[in-house]
Amino acid sequence: MPIVEEARAKVNLALHVIGRRPDGYHELDMLVAFADAGDTVTLAPSDRDRFDIDGPMAGDIGAGADNLVLRALRGFRDLSGQTDPLAIRLTKRLPVASGIGGGSADAAAILRGLCNLHDRSADDPAITALAQSLGADVPMCVMSRPAHAAGIGERIAPTGGRLSFGLLLVNPRVGVSTPAAFRMLERHDNPPLPTLPAFDTVADLAAFLTIETRNDLELPAEAIAPIIVDVLSAIARLPGIRLARMSGSGATCFGLFDDRTAAEMAATQLAADRPSWWIQPTTSVF
Repeated sequence: MPIVEEARAKVNLALHVIGRRPDGYHELDMLVAFADAGDTVTLAPSDRDRFDIDGPMAGDIGAGADNLVLRALRGFRDLSGQTDPLAIRLTKRLPVASGIGGGSADAAAILRGLCNLHDRSADDPAITALAQSLGADVPMCVMSRPAHAAGIGERIAPTGGRLSFGLLLVNPRVGVSTPAAFRMLERHDNPPLPTLPAFDTVADLAAFLTIETRNDLELPAEAIAPIIVDVLSAIARLPGIRLARMSGSGATCFGLFDDRTAAEMAATQLAADRPSWWIQPTTSVF
């Protein structure tokens, strides 16, 4: 039986850059949620190794040795000694270099699948260390649970995950380089997140995010890709919108809505106005 793992989009509800370490990495303070939409990784025993990519965004990535899925596979094999050939298929639906953790989520999905296949816990510290070596976002994508993440992303504290809400993910089909966005930062010592209160309603969550939090990479990303300003403005005008913000280093932005129905209605309206944009209504929890 093939093993199927969902590589769900990671959405930064808040991203504060609060310091810079001697090794050059930035200290972050983030609130992350995972959308009910993303890529899919399928793996199955085979007579030889195969790696195929399909899906609407397949043409935007390569299947070469540097693909994060293959790097994760090599790392797992080095760690475990398991070298049985596998057929792996990546169905790519998320835009590339878009601030919603697509490549990291793909790597995390293959690690979960390999752990499942070989009866190993994905919580194994050795697996966590391997995930971190692949990228700062990969450990939280392995968990794929809403969380307060700090450091470079390795200090992960899951949140309750009881409050459901609608999300509208929007990308103008523009990629933004994460290192480039960090290089454009004017300040590296911004205030951290305040203490998280309890959120009883989506309105409570949206008010807290609006008043108390931000994405410190939004202005740098807008300098690189000015169309982000247009995306945020378009989302902010949609009916039922609670919050419009950029995720990660962009250029994907999100709209926060009370539920999926509201997000789907907003998606229909936005798609009519901006048919060339990637627009995905979905749900999430925090």
